[in-house]
Amino acid sequence: MNAEEELQGRLALVTGAGRGIGGAVVETLVARGARVVAADLDTEGVTGLAETHPGRVTALRLDVTDAGAVDNAVEEAEAALGPLDIAVNVAGILRSCEVVELGDDDWAQTFAVNTDGVLHVSRAVVRGMAERGSGSIVTVASNAAGVPRTGMSAYAASKAAAVMFTKCLGLEVAARGVRCNTVSPGSTLTDMQRGMWRDAGMADEDEATRRVVAGDLASHRTGIPLGRIAEPVDVAEAVAFLASDRARHITLHDLYVDGGATLRA
Repeated sequence: MNAEEELQGRLALVTGAGRGIGGAVVETLVARGARVVAADLDTEGVTGLAETHPGRVTALRLDVTDAGAVDNAVEEAEAALGPLDIAVNVAGILRSCEVVELGDDDWAQTFAVNTDGVLHVSRAVVRGMAERGSGSIVTVASNAAGVPRTGMSAYAASKAAAVMFTKCLGLEVAARGVRCNTVSPGSTLTDMQRGMWRDAGMADEDEATRRVVAGDLASHRTGIPLGRIAEPVDVAEAVAFLASDRARHITLHDLYVDGGATLRA
């Protein structure tokens, strides 16, 4: 089967689809033949994707922190477009600061999107998938979920929770033909990454990239052995693989896409 036909006939829901990794996931799934419901709280990006891929991408405004809204969106999407075969949790936020400066609101908001959002979307789509006896859920987490990072406690904790939630869900529904996996990127050229650089006072993107690749002993980062920072498409390709039949015997897996940065600790 050609790559362009790999996901032919499949319908996917992608959250956080307006830009960055989420946008790349939409483009990659469409390139493999899928139809995609592209969901984001900020509709500008997903509207652009729908205009670029008429009939293949449906734009949806969705707040993943609102469980009722998620349930309604999944019900309406399936009524209009058919059963969902794939769900990809990409929506996420980052509040970067040391723990002593971390506010309760920042902690709560981080978990509301990065963890509660994964619960809401996964729970809403898995009901139908389990009844039909097939489906794939992929959660985009972070290598920070497995390796401590300075200034990223809320983000790392929320992503670690999302990873374990996805594995537990996968165990519960494996016998009903639903696979649940996670993809854990390292540093990736997204708006979130650029925001971290700006917060750290690094205005020059090329210099910031060199520093990430080289590592930083003061912040306990090893650098990236492959010598390059990831692009969103690198993560999207891993998502597409796990969503496809090529990964039909893979579930409860956490696939690191970080160029070896964590030494797979």
